[in-house]
Order: sequence, then structure tokens, then C-alpha cells
Amino acid sequence: MPSPSTSLSTQRPDLAASFEAFDLEAEKQNYIGARVAPVLNVQTQVGTFGKIPLDQLLQQRDTRRAPGSGYNRGRYTFTSASYVCEEHGAEEPIDDREASMWANYFDAERIAANRAMNAVLRNAEIRWNTALFNTTTWTGASLYTDVSATPWATIASAVPLTNVEAAVQKVYDNSGLWPNALILGKKAYRNLRNTAQIIDRVKYQGFMDVRAGNISVEAIAQAFDLQLIVGGGSKNSALEGQTASVAEVWGNTYAMVARVATTNDPKEPCVARTFHYTADGSQFDGQFESYRDENVRSNVVRCRHDVDEIVMYAQAAHLLKIN
Repeated sequence: MPSPSTSLSTQRPDLAASFEAFDLEAEKQNYIGARVAPVLNVQTQVGTFGKIPLDQLLQQRDTRRAPGSGYNRGRYTFTSASYVCEEHGAEEPIDDREASMWANYFDAERIAANRAMNAVLRNAEIRWNTALFNTTTWTGASLYTDVSATPWATIASAVPLTNVEAAVQKVYDNSGLWPNALILGKKAYRNLRNTAQIIDRVKYQGFMDVRAGNISVEAIAQAFDLQLIVGGGSKNSALEGQTASVAEVWGNTYAMVARVATTNDPKEPCVARTFHYTADGSQFDGQFESYRDENVRSNVVRCRHDVDEIVMYAQAAHLLKIN
């Protein structure tokens, strides 16, 4: 008997609303892709859109109007860009016998749904890390700086405030945009808060106790005058059955100073957007479905979404090699 088709699956919005009770949800909170590249919902899976070149956005224009004449109108020319949303999904079978065996201890269906969701969102996070911490896109002195000769992990001599401020100035010089975020992994953040330069700065922000546990993300963000976006998701790159090879998704090698979108306006200049195709029922955080597979006497839970990750303006960010 063949497995049921997608048309026989049942939509499960109840599963999406039930994860608050699970400790595994904390893993999801470490995913930062949607903060770095806010989601833009689209109604077609493949499409084109126009981007206004940054130099035209800043072009000075004559605003004087003479009596009897019209006003000077903008003559923007758009560059064409495209997106191609791809479907990503994961399934988790719940064997009837195992579900019955453990029914008194936990809800097997919800646990399975959470595993499927984390598989989908972790891969989205990995794709964003690959797209942004990318020395092919960000290359040349105006877009990329290697400060690893004095790595942030060397807490006594590192100068992250100096490094980041130089990057902020370069983003502005390239784009006319002031960056509003520093993007980095959790190891890099933990190194950052122990550096002598950061500790010296936060001493004068009202902190009497500057031990690491008391130096918060908010305190460091204030020191940089940027929001701090800290990615803490983990991945295991080993093949199934091999010894685990656990690493951070965002790693400890790079950090990025960037202009991150603050609105849903697709014309807002920013470093990146996540295009999300919604017409097929996709939800960015995961559309949940279930169906019956009698071949293995299991109920199968599926999580899926349909997305494309697009770098909008490389000039709106500066990549730092920090270790």
C-alpha cells in the first residue's frame, strides 16, 4: 500500500500553538535568521522585484518650483532581482506501540512535531549563516576587514569597540546608511563581554559589578550603540551513526555590522530579506500536518516552509573576521 499523498494530510495548527511547555523551545529562541533578514510574504513561488540603487536613493535633487511649473519628479531606475522559494520540510513518525508505551510520560506527537520544526528552522539558520558570513559576497577593504591578528578571544588586547566603529563608518561610507545591528555567534559574544575594552566601557554605564554574568546583551549593545543579535543555535555535522561533531551555527570566526530592516516595506534598504511563499499554506515558523502510514503503523507529523534567502544590499553590511 503506497504512503498517503500530501492531499490526504491533515493541517495541524494545534501543534504550532503547543510548544510553550517544552524546554526544547529554548533552542528555537537562539535562531536569529528572521531577525537578521525579516520575512517578506509573497504570493508567487518565483518572482522578480526591483531594487533602487543606493546611490539613487541619496541623489540630491532640485526641489525649487517656479510659478506656473510643476514639481521636480524622481526618475528612479530599478535594477532587477529575483527570488526562487524552495520548500523545506521534515517528518517524524510516531509508532503506535511507542506512543502507547510512553503515553503516561509525555505527548509523543508534540515531541515529534518539535523535532521536525527544529530540523527545518536549523537548516534555515545554516543557510543564512552561509549567505551572510560569506567572504565571496563581502570582499575588498570596503566590505571586509580581518582583525584576527588581535582576535576577540584574546580578551586582554582585543579592541572590539575600535573594530566595530571602523566597520560602522565603512557601512555609512558605502551606502549612506547607518548600521543598526552587530550580528555574531554566542561564543564570540561570550568572548566579547570578557574583553578589557568592553569591561572598561561598561564600568561607566552604571555597572558596579562587571563580572561576566552581570554584563548583559543590552549593556554591550549600549556600549556599541547597536542592537546585538546573538545566534546560539547548534548543529551536528557528523553523519548519522558517527561520533558527534557539534558546532555553533554562526561560529566564532566572523561578526557582521549591518543595517537590518525594521519594517515590512520591501523598499526599505537593508542587508537581507527572507522571501516566504505563503500561497501553498506555508508558515515561516513551520506549517504542521499529519497523516497515517499503515506500512509502519505510525502517525507521521510533518513540518514545512517555502522560502528563499536574499542578500538585498551587500553595501549595507561589513564583515569582520574576529578569530
